[in-house]
Amino acid sequence: MTLQAVLNRVDETLPQALDRLVDLLRIPSISTDPAFKPDCAVAADWLVKELESLGFTASVRPTPGHPMVVARHEAPGRHILFYGHYDVQPVDPLALWDRDPFDPAIEETAKGAVIRARGASDDKGQLMTFIEACRAYKEIHGTLPGNLTIFLEGEEESGSPSLIPFMESNREELSANLALICDTGLFADTQPAIEMMLRGLAKVEFTIKAATKDLHSGMYGGAGMNPIRVLTRILGGLHDDQGRVTVPGFYDDVDELPDAVRAQWQSLPFDAGKFLGDVGLSVPAGEVDRTPLEQLWSRPTAEINGIWGGYTGAGFKTVLPAEASAKVSFRLVSRQAPDKILPAFKAWIEAQLPADCSLEWKEPIGSPASVMEITDPAFEAARAALSDEWGVPAVYTGCGGSIPIAGYFKTILGMDAMLIGFACDDDQIHSPNEKYDVKSFHKGIRSWVRVLDRIAK
Repeated sequence: MTLQAVLNRVDETLPQALDRLVDLLRIPSISTDPAFKPDCAVAADWLVKELESLGFTASVRPTPGHPMVVARHEAPGRHILFYGHYDVQPVDPLALWDRDPFDPAIEETAKGAVIRARGASDDKGQLMTFIEACRAYKEIHGTLPGNLTIFLEGEEESGSPSLIPFMESNREELSANLALICDTGLFADTQPAIEMMLRGLAKVEFTIKAATKDLHSGMYGGAGMNPIRVLTRILGGLHDDQGRVTVPGFYDDVDELPDAVRAQWQSLPFDAGKFLGDVGLSVPAGEVDRTPLEQLWSRPTAEINGIWGGYTGAGFKTVLPAEASAKVSFRLVSRQAPDKILPAFKAWIEAQLPADCSLEWKEPIGSPASVMEITDPAFEAARAALSDEWGVPAVYTGCGGSIPIAGYFKTILGMDAMLIGFACDDDQIHSPNEKYDVKSFHKGIRSWVRVLDRIAK
C-alpha cells in the first residue's frame, strides 16, 4: 500500500472526519469553571472510545483536577508521543457569539468553509487532525503508523495544575524519542511551520512602601517620600534608548540566532508595518539592531504590565500615597532561567531604593524558554513532508508566547518537541466566534500522514 492510498482515504472520508469533530465540539469541556467538570470527563471518555476503536490501548487517568487521556500503540521503530488538550476556554461574553458556541456548524465564508464552535481551532480541531491521520493510515494498512503514545490533557486552558505531577509520576510511560505538539499555527495561513523556539515567562508583582499611611500633600509634600515617584523613576529606566533591558546580567544567557535560521526568517513574507498598523502602531519598540521577527521570536523582553497607587477615582484626593505597586513580566529566550532573572531584577530594584522605602514581593512565577535541537534528522524529514503537502517550503519559526508543555517535555522527560500546527491568525481562539478552516483541518490530517510516514518508522 502506498502513501497516496492513505492520502486518498483522507480525502474520501473528510465528511465523516468532520462529523466526528462536530461530536467532540458539542461537549462543553471548559476546564476553568467547576460547573463543567462533568463535561470534561465526558470529553475524556469520548476520546478514549475513539482511540480504542483505532487499536490503541487507551484509558482515562484521574488527577486532582480534570483527567488525562493516555493511549499506547507499541510497534517497532522510533517512539513518538503526540500531545494535545481537549479542554476549552470559557465562552463569555456569550452575547458576542453569532450562534451557540457548543452547537457547531460549517459555514461558508469569503475564505472558504469554516467550522464554527468553541475549541474548533484551540485545540480540538488540531488534536483531531492527528487522530484522523492515524485512522486513515489504519484503514489502509490495517495497523497504526509506528510506535505511538497519545497524551491528551484536560487542564491546559486553566494553568495545567495537574500536569507536572502527572508527568513526574508517569515519567517512564510517557518518555519517548520525540514529542509532537499540535497547538500552534501556520505562517501567513498558507505556509506550514515548525516552531523551533518558544519564549519562556517570568512574572512578579511588587509594592514599594514609604509612610505608614497616605499623607496630605500640603502638609507633607516636598518633605515626604512619594512611592509612586520612586516606582516610576526606577521602572522608567528598565530600558535604555536602544531598547535594551538594563538589568545587570540580563543578556548573559541569550544565544545568537543561527545564521541559517536568521536568513530563513528574513526571507519570510512578514510585513512589520501591517503587523503593527493593524493594532494602531507604526514603529517597532524593541532592540533597534534587531528585526521585528527577531524581537518577537528570539529576543527577550521586559514589560510593565500594570502599575497603580494613590487615588484614581473621580476628582482629586491630594495625597502622598503610602505605597505603589507594579506587575512586571519577562519573556525569556535561549538559556535564560526565571530563577536567575527574577533575583537579578529584585536586586536591581533594591539597589535604587531611597531612604524611607521598603519592598514587598509577591510569589514570582516562571517557566524557562525552549529551544529545539533541529539537528535531529526528524525535523528536516518533517519539514520536507510539510513542504510536499502544502506546495511551499515549510519554515522554522519562533513563538513569542510560551507553551510550557514543550519545556516540561525537555526538563521532565528529556526529549525535544516538534511543534506543528494548522491554526490561522484569524481563528479567533479564546474569543467569540472561534473557527477552524475546513481546508486547514483537511490538510492538517494529510500533513500528519506524510510526517508520520517519514519519521515514525
